[in-house]
Amino acid sequence: MISVLFAVLTALSNGAASVLQRRAASSVPDSASMRLSLFGHLLRQRVWIAGIGLVIVAAVCQAVALATGPIAVVQPIFVIELPATLLLAGFVMHARVPRPIWFAVAMVTCGLALGMASAAPEGGHDTVSGTAWIPALLATTLFEAVLIGAALSTRRDPRAALLGLAAACGYALTAALMKDAMARLEGDGGIAQLFTAWQLYGTAAAGVGALFLLQNALQAGSLVAVQPMLTLGDALISILYGVTLFGEHLRTGWWLVPEAVAVGLIAVGCVQLARSPLASGNPPPPPRVT
Repeated sequence: MISVLFAVLTALSNGAASVLQRRAASSVPDSASMRLSLFGHLLRQRVWIAGIGLVIVAAVCQAVALATGPIAVVQPIFVIELPATLLLAGFVMHARVPRPIWFAVAMVTCGLALGMASAAPEGGHDTVSGTAWIPALLATTLFEAVLIGAALSTRRDPRAALLGLAAACGYALTAALMKDAMARLEGDGGIAQLFTAWQLYGTAAAGVGALFLLQNALQAGSLVAVQPMLTLGDALISILYGVTLFGEHLRTGWWLVPEAVAVGLIAVGCVQLARSPLASGNPPPPPRVT
């Protein structure tokens, strides 16, 4: 229950951060794309700094969640970040949440429940042997390189989607490294062993890289192109890390059918939610009076 609680808190913080960062990144000129000068533009915007503050809160909550639960359980819970944030935004703006948004929230929620019940993640170990990380890091680097190379040959929403998936891969890697690092606290060396583990510094490097890719994704196109790739990509790649690195088990066979249905529900729901005016930080238009 502790891991689930902190996973939900992580999702809330990350979802709010995405909306704030999208508002900031949308005003950055195209000339700053894939350049460090992008951060120069963003640092001058208080809304972006507020989003980074929420990212830090999310990182702390995520560390607690991963230290107390399997990665294949914790990471998929993050798919609720966007619906929860939009409902919160509607409350803060005193705006009536349209019925399609409620339907989309229900789709994402039901998809998550169906997916978790069907997959039933269990088992696994808390640490990963050093040699097991080598093929995982090589495969991740190759996948990221292909996505970034394809993104640089496109523009607008296609680029945003590809970079969003690359960012998702980076965040999934960050979570896997973080879980492995946090497990060092349970050893004889305690906190000293944590700070001497390369996984801790790998977590920081992967997190910064993922953040850079996400800012470029949000600057390149609309949230509706980025968020589904980010949400589903993070969840699915994290599950892959959980199975291959941490030895966690998922149901297969005919259970793959409801699992695929769950992914479809979440994808459609996320697309509908990302199209909402609330996702850009603006209240929906008032109903027309006839």
